[in-house]
Amino acid sequence: QVQLVESGGGSVQAGGSLKLSCVGSGGSKEFSSGCGMGWYRQAPGKEREPVAMISSDDTKNYAPSVKGRFTISRDNAKNTLYLQMSGLQVEDTAVYYCAAARFFGSTAPRPCSADFRYWGQGTQVTVSS
Repeated sequence: QVQLVESGGGSVQAGGSLKLSCVGSGGSKEFSSGCGMGWYRQAPGKEREPVAMISSDDTKNYAPSVKGRFTISRDNAKNTLYLQMSGLQVEDTAVYYCAAARFFGSTAPRPCSADFRYWGQGTQVTVSS
């Protein structure tokens, strides 16, 4: 069974930086296959929202609120997804989750799912003024 585990969260002052990691296990092929992955976050009292995405062709997309401050990347050899966060703001305080599309196989008509099927349990990021 595919599992995603986030780490790297913590408390930081406004303007600081943090780097989140998401490690896949349980036979996950989403990294080596190049299937899409991304980061979401959920702030207190708010709905979960997308933060950054990296597609199968390595195209990166960011929410307007984090563009220029956050960088998403992946290391397929290490089965790891990263989110480098700089210039953190109080508004960035949230639980951050990583997500991945499902890999059906290289011989499948469509090797990856169009949506995210796997989710981590989240890591808390708290930014203080």
